[in-house]
Amino acid sequence: MLARQLTPRSLSRAAAAAGAVSPARALSVWSAVPAGPPDPILGVTEAFRADTNPLKINLGVGAYRDGSGKPYILPSVAAAEAAFVGQADKEYLPITGLASFTSAAAKLAYGADSAPLKQGALAVTQSISGTGALRIGGAFLARFYPSSKTIYLPTPSWGNHTPIFRDSGLDVKQYRYFDKRTVGLDWAGMLDDIRAAPKGSIILLHACAHNPTGVDPTRAQWAELSHVLKEGNLFPFFDMAYQGFASGDIDADAFAPRHFVQQGHQIALCQSFAKNMGLYGERVGLFSLTTSSPEEKARVDSQLKILIRPLYSNPPVHGARIASAILNDPGLYKQWEGEVKGMADRIISMRTALYNLLTNTHHTPGDWSHIKSQIGMFSFTGLTQPQTEALAAKRSVYMTKDGRISMAGLNEGNIEYFAESVDGAVKGTL
Repeated sequence: MLARQLTPRSLSRAAAAAGAVSPARALSVWSAVPAGPPDPILGVTEAFRADTNPLKINLGVGAYRDGSGKPYILPSVAAAEAAFVGQADKEYLPITGLASFTSAAAKLAYGADSAPLKQGALAVTQSISGTGALRIGGAFLARFYPSSKTIYLPTPSWGNHTPIFRDSGLDVKQYRYFDKRTVGLDWAGMLDDIRAAPKGSIILLHACAHNPTGVDPTRAQWAELSHVLKEGNLFPFFDMAYQGFASGDIDADAFAPRHFVQQGHQIALCQSFAKNMGLYGERVGLFSLTTSSPEEKARVDSQLKILIRPLYSNPPVHGARIASAILNDPGLYKQWEGEVKGMADRIISMRTALYNLLTNTHHTPGDWSHIKSQIGMFSFTGLTQPQTEALAAKRSVYMTKDGRISMAGLNEGNIEYFAESVDGAVKGTL
């Protein structure tokens, strides 16, 4: 007996008879989800990758590159990792992370003579790099900080700060920071806005190498800022993602949070070891809070554990072991300090070279002194959006539309091409 031939129409009738919904009429559960805007920095990288120009330059990525434009593995990191790879277990860490790492990372940030550290009054937890530290801090303050649920960010700030704190449950507002006219710090505007913040507000401060501007307060200005925050009963929340990358000096770059603690502030502090150890994908960070006593610290620790447990349970171990080995071994630590200084010095040399090319070689219109006075991995060039778009379209030079560049993306092989391209964009001759 021949089987009855099934046609699309007969299949559809059979499905309807069985109560099935026609695919043409089915609505996805996610049909109302709108498309989100692309990430501005990742979009730059995608455009760079699609470009076939052999002279193309990507100055959008926030990662260190060596003099050949390649990712850089610090020799101290390679040595620390080689000592335990294949020998260490893969067991879970405690909720607050690897104790040998967290204690050494706190000492790195606060200094060996820090009063809260010596008194056992520093609550610390390992985090999933600086981003995770910020999220833990935001969530903790949203839950427990009694005075305010508003955090003030500098304008501009790292693009991820706003979504992190909003998703943590805080209200996000801004204070003036960057002066486009001078391509420097808007010190008067910054002080006016911070003084006007309601008492108890949270103030986010970049500890060093401000991202994205590369503009930092001086030590005298940090001291005045400490006084202003204390006077206004404001809470300092430090983000320190670039310790060592500003000046090449680990201790000098920690001046701001250390000074605030010495002046009696209770602070929150986020650390990242992505940049200064090159542990980008290992996601190694620390969140800490200064408390008034060991007993208070214990209570804060308990709540940090309760907060972290449903977020990600416990942090990754591999990168923490690397960082711990470097921070706790005097020989590796000294080697690492030299490597951090070497990275910072290379960036500083690129600033000087770019300034000289624009000013002395090409005589590019404008004052380019900010290239040298800014500090850290990033620089706000002062280029306009039409100029950055022209650079991408006509010279395959990629940066964010606001003119921010990663100085680490420049090297001896591409800096002359970049300076020539910027000169053409400014003069309108591209």
